[in-house]
Amino acid sequence: MRITLAHSPDADDAFMFYGLACRLVDTGRYEFQHVLADIQTLNEKAREGVYDVTALSAAAYPAAAANYQLLPCGASVGDGYGPVVVSARQIGAAELRDCRLAVPGLDTSAYAALRIFLHPSVPVVMVVPFDRIMECVSSGSADAGLLIHEGQLTFGAAGLHLIVDLGQWWTTETGLPLPLGVNAVRRSFPPEVKRELGWIMRQSIQYSLAHRDDALDYALPFARGLARSLADCFIGLYVNELSLDLGARGRAALDSFLHQCRTAQLLEPVTGPREPLDIANL
Repeated sequence: MRITLAHSPDADDAFMFYGLACRLVDTGRYEFQHVLADIQTLNEKAREGVYDVTALSAAAYPAAAANYQLLPCGASVGDGYGPVVVSARQIGAAELRDCRLAVPGLDTSAYAALRIFLHPSVPVVMVVPFDRIMECVSSGSADAGLLIHEGQLTFGAAGLHLIVDLGQWWTTETGLPLPLGVNAVRRSFPPEVKRELGWIMRQSIQYSLAHRDDALDYALPFARGLARSLADCFIGLYVNELSLDLGARGRAALDSFLHQCRTAQLLEPVTGPREPLDIANL
């Protein structure tokens, strides 16, 4: 059975799927076709139900829930760290409300977290490919920028100043990690197919964690020029025990995040009691 597996062309996703991409884990009756695209594109494709298994932003999942069910593995969660907002000059967080902000996509969890942080203000934003945001801030095209991926580690070397670490702020406010990326499986698949696909993905993550140096060698070309030590640091932030299984703490974080997204009117309101998260059983 051929399965399309969509994820971002980034070091953390490459690390997680090393075992699958290099056929180092048993995939049984499944043949995987890897599709690489930036997270905003994956969010848009998820709304259309294009791929069988896909990475997408946690904030974008409700819009894709008719097509997909969440998997408990493969998540990227910031536990006391996360996307950062930076500027070319030192400014206070309150000044962001009057800034023009470069953001990597309106459906991203990073932008949702920023909107929650600034609520009820609605910032003036310009959508820019994530790997060009630092350039926009440095050149003055944007007053501030929202950085995801390796930019969270490299902005200082580019001469930019930290305004707020949204993951740190979120954990201080809630006591929970900040869910950023999740993986989901086509809802129409039979339960046994969902379980098998989820187990294969988990086995790939486990293999990479157990063979870290080899997996890092594979992931390094996806790190956009990061030194090996920085790439290893970045991967360590987002591929961890919560990637193997969200567990009770990860599920509570995701539930809280989506609830706050709705409270900030970023998602459709839910009438009646809050329903449990719809996560496939493995």
